Amino acid sequence: MFTGIIEERGRVVGWERTADGGARLTVDAPLASSDARHGDSIAVSGVCLTVVALDLPRFTVDVMGQTLAVTAVADLTDGDEVNLERAAKVGDRLGGHIVQGHVDGVGVLVDVRDEGSWRVLRFSLPEELAPLVVDKGSIAVAGTSLTVSAIGSDDTEWFEVSLIPETLTATTLGRLAVGDRVNLETDVLARHVQRLLAAAPAEGGVA
Repeated sequence: MFTGIIEERGRVVGWERTADGGARLTVDAPLASSDARHGDSIAVSGVCLTVVALDLPRFTVDVMGQTLAVTAVADLTDGDEVNLERAAKVGDRLGGHIVQGHVDGVGVLVDVRDEGSWRVLRFSLPEELAPLVVDKGSIAVAGTSLTVSAIGSDDTEWFEVSLIPETLTATTLGRLAVGDRVNLETDVLARHVQRLLAAAPAEGGVA
């Protein structure tokens, strides 16, 4: 489990496809690797991945083919920066919201507006995720816990987030350009509610 509070920006220093259709990813990350052990979970731009090797200050993870197919991890190349968060400890303050590192889909940055000292980013939203994203609700974008500042629908569904200077500098979000893809994770509570409503008997039916 994670909180969506990014601890460090790491840099990709190794990326290779494997024979089974997956990939092996190595990240230079002094903080995240400092107390990591084999088998630990680290969220890499919002994707929960398992440490399989350590060579301080670097860690290596394996990425399944399914993960490459449904996340923006497949877009990474050597030298790219990634948002990193180690798994939360019991008793830690929950500064963001409950984040599982299980990506629901990929959004695309479609607009950027600077408004004073903050920046507004608008992302496209897969249609099936739209019911799970609400104004003033929580969403994880590239692993970062953010508050939705607006939602809407033009040709496609979209949402906006407003980023303070600290978020722009402490995460990779300040370096995004229009057209970049990002991993999205909706609020786990919203997903459970959606599932419960879908499974509930129709009005007047027999439970």
